Amino acid sequence: MAECRQCWVNGRVQGVYFRGATQRQAEALGVTGYARNLPDGRVEVLACGAAEAVASLCEWLWEGPPSARVTAVSCVAVDTEQPGKFTID
Repeated sequence: MAECRQCWVNGRVQGVYFRGATQRQAEALGVTGYARNLPDGRVEVLACGAAEAVASLCEWLWEGPPSARVTAVSCVAVDTEQPGKFTID
């Protein structure tokens, strides 16, 4: 059974390859979903897959790529259909 979490990442996370790095990390973990920039400067991430893999990705969001400066990450469990792949919106 797949688990899905919706996450919001605050800090310097736009314009620093955060979404691309998140996609690469998600694909390495076998996680599907998406990463997209929000108008308020945050990045929103949907992560779906095996519970351990989703937890690993959510933990990784605190790091991000080297040029990112993450100040907060909040994640909530969501009941949604699991996407077939990880995309950048």
